[in-house]
Amino acid sequence: MQATWTFHQINAMDRDDFVAALGVLFEGSPWIAAETWPARAFTGIETLHRALCATMHAADEERQLALLRAHPDLVGRAALAGSVTRASMGEQVAAGLDPGRLSTAEVRTFMANNLAYRERFGFPFIICARENTKRSILDGFATRLGNSREGEVATALGEVEKIAWYRLLDVVAVRNEGIEG
Repeated sequence: MQATWTFHQINAMDRDDFVAALGVLFEGSPWIAAETWPARAFTGIETLHRALCATMHAADEERQLALLRAHPDLVGRAALAGSVTRASMGEQVAAGLDPGRLSTAEVRTFMANNLAYRERFGFPFIICARENTKRSILDGFATRLGNSREGEVATALGEVEKIAWYRLLDVVAVRNEGIEG
């Protein structure tokens, strides 16, 4: 069980604690929390999320691509081996992508789609699993493989924003503290 913090606690955190608490929101990219820390004090969950996403969007292309590449493939080798982060595994399972419940044919379909997508764009297919189902994710592969690289980077970063939002909701206690929330 991951700890939750109030905004008062988040705003009072030193940089290391802030990164420890929020660095997990963006897969393998605690630098986003580290670079957002100076923007405290946040007035609510929305302003915190906007600040974190602004840091992500202000990064150069190399850092953005590293963030995208830090994401695991959906039903990929890491997921099948159980070596993805707890957050990623929970999100995949919630979308019906539990490796133990997928047929061999479904696993093969995901692996083929992952390979085609990586070959085309150079990073894994990223979609907010909490807002999708197995079917809509498979449909997303088909649709998004037709995108330009520039368009797909923008789409993937938009999906990262959604993923970070849900993860933020998991770690921040939203209470009536007299602030937006």
